[in-house]
Amino acid sequence: MIKNFLIINCTGKKDTLGLKIGKKFIIHQIKEFHHNSDLLSKIILDFLKINKTIVDNKFSIIVNQGPGKFSSIRTSLSVAKGIKISTGAKIYGYKENQLLNFNLENIEKLIIKKKLENKLIKPMYLS
Repeated sequence: MIKNFLIINCTGKKDTLGLKIGKKFIIHQIKEFHHNSDLLSKIILDFLKINKTIVDNKFSIIVNQGPGKFSSIRTSLSVAKGIKISTGAKIYGYKENQLLNFNLENIEKLIIKKKLENKLIKPMYLS
């Protein structure tokens, strides 16, 4: 069961991060990051640091796989995979239409109903 997680919703529109630690759920709206992986990495790492989050093999990262802009999705997947490699965190994905409202209740429904994918090899890009 996924308890503590970072959710990355970067598809090029309303880019948002969410962080659940214990009973707290924090949302951070990302202003345009111009699809720069270095900038997104810094935004995420700063967000985790400000919220005193320990990312380890019991932590999960959930990433929006689209549809959306190619560079936005590739960047968010790359950053998530980098965090996974360096910390051992688990990584999952979801499709845009599975999460119409970005809130804890809807995210937990995805988790409980086991709608998350753990093989992130088929992102959906808009042309």
